[in-house]
Amino acid sequence: MTHHPSIRRPIGLLAILLALAMVAAACGSDDDGAAAPEGASSSTSAETGRSSEDGAGEDPAAAEIAEDTADETTAGGEETADEAVAEAGFPIDVETSSGTVTIAEQPSRIVSLSPTATEILFAVGAGDQVVAVDIFSNHPADAPEGTLDGFTPDLEAILATEPDLVVATGLPEDITAGLESAGVVVMFNPAAASFDDTFDQVAQLGEATGNLDGAAAVNAEIRAGIEEVLASLPTDGADPVRVFHEIDDSFYTASSASFIGQVYAEMGFENIADPLDDGSGFPLIDGESIIAADPTLIVFTDQVGYGVDEITARPGWDQTTAVASGNVVQVDADIASRWGPRIVEFMQAIADTLLVSS
Repeated sequence: MTHHPSIRRPIGLLAILLALAMVAAACGSDDDGAAAPEGASSSTSAETGRSSEDGAGEDPAAAEIAEDTADETTAGGEETADEAVAEAGFPIDVETSSGTVTIAEQPSRIVSLSPTATEILFAVGAGDQVVAVDIFSNHPADAPEGTLDGFTPDLEAILATEPDLVVATGLPEDITAGLESAGVVVMFNPAAASFDDTFDQVAQLGEATGNLDGAAAVNAEIRAGIEEVLASLPTDGADPVRVFHEIDDSFYTASSASFIGQVYAEMGFENIADPLDDGSGFPLIDGESIIAADPTLIVFTDQVGYGVDEITARPGWDQTTAVASGNVVQVDADIASRWGPRIVEFMQAIADTLLVSS
């Protein structure tokens, strides 16, 4: 019999979102000031984070630009370009976790070097403004074919797309300086550390692109989806699910100090990596410790080169409740690492596994 969580209602989500790729050097700055793009093929990137804060109330971006704008027309009854920009809320200052970004006019040639940003841009309604994306941006289907390298960006290649806005998780300082000297606005959306970071980034990208209503709708849809998933989980007072999230077969895992760990915490799970965390959010633990912790759910992604059978055949792992009850689930690495709209799909995949095995 599978153990199920005693579900708590998430404080931040009742009022008003996001991981977990596992890409290895995720979104942390290197000596050049560069940050590895999420969606890369190495292993732990997009899941950093510590805790989910209360997200009650309006999206901050919506509140900031809710003042009236001029609605004047020319004598001939047609808007001037300046009036159209004013009605769209431009020029604007967008407050992000990386600082204030000033955007003079609604961007029409956006380059996304972040798979998560690409998904958000299309979700909020800015898809027709996106002219180029990085090679890991594979969703949605109508996104441009990825040709740019967000991991080792090429300034000339980016400028060749004639962008007026570049969105990335992070860039080397020389690339940022080169873009800005060419008059290109650069906006950073680093890896989310909480659900609130997701809601904030959706709102910020909506504001920056003139799609604030679309951003509000996306956030509302994410919130509703999360609530629906949580409501589907058993609430019979059983012991919480004990989850082990396997990043690779060396047994790197994700604790609650990572973004993906925050998703599990929101679902009411206990993370067996928490007592073993070294402070990184991605501790390396050994097989004996995993068996001793007796996870009731094991999750891994399709980015690794093995499947469920290889995990269940490991010596001693048949002693764990997860293997004995069939609660070993392989999920799409993209939805597990990107903190955008499809985080609900990740949560639903986990919930479906628990419900089928109950």
